[in-house]
Amino acid sequence: MPIDACPLCNSNLTENFYRDSYRQYLKCSICDFVFVPKIYHLSEKDERARYDTHNNDPEDDRYRNFLSQLLNPLQERIPKNASGLDFGSGSGPTLSLMLEERGYSVDLYDKFYARNDAVFEKQYDFITASEVVEHLRQPLIELSRLMVLLKNNGVLAIMTQILTPQIDFDKWYYKNDPSHIGFFSEKALNYLAKKWQSELYVISERVVIIKK
Repeated sequence: MPIDACPLCNSNLTENFYRDSYRQYLKCSICDFVFVPKIYHLSEKDERARYDTHNNDPEDDRYRNFLSQLLNPLQERIPKNASGLDFGSGSGPTLSLMLEERGYSVDLYDKFYARNDAVFEKQYDFITASEVVEHLRQPLIELSRLMVLLKNNGVLAIMTQILTPQIDFDKWYYKNDPSHIGFFSEKALNYLAKKWQSELYVISERVVIIKK
C-alpha cells in the first residue's frame, strides 16, 4: 500500500507508526505529525452523521467549564471589544456565546452547521478552533487560511489533545474516534508556528495559542 505524503508539511518521509483493527496511522519524520491515510477517512455523509450525535449544549455547565480551558488564556491575550471567528463552531455553538457574554463579537463558521464563506473575506483579532484540528483533511491549507484572516498580533487559539511522549498510543482514547484523523505533537505545532513566523504558547496538553 502506498504511503501518503504528510498533510501538514507535504513531506514524503512518512512511516508506519501504528495499526489497529480499523485503520493505519502514519508519522512524518520531518514535522512529527501523526495522521490517518486518506483511504480510512470517513465520507462527508458519515462524518456529518457522527457530529450529529454530539450533544453540545450551551446550558451545560460541564461543557462550559471544559471550554473555559481555552477561553480564559485567550481572553488574557486579546483586547477588549475584540472581534473573532469560531471556526468549526459545531451544532450547538457555545464558545462563541461565552465570548459574547464577555463583550466580544464572534462570527461562526462550520462546514456542516454554519457554512458562511463571507468570513474568509474579513480580518479578526482572534480565531478559535475547539476540537476541530484533529478532523481536518488538509490541515496545512485550512489552518494557513485562518492565519491569513488574523490581524497583526492576532491569535489562533486551538483546543485539541496534544500527542505527548508520555501517551501510550495503543491505549489512547483520542485516536478511537473515526473522525479524528490528525494528531499534533508539540513539535508539529512548532513546525506550523515557525512556518508562519509566529509565536507558539503551549498552555496545557489540550490548549495552544499561536500569535501572529
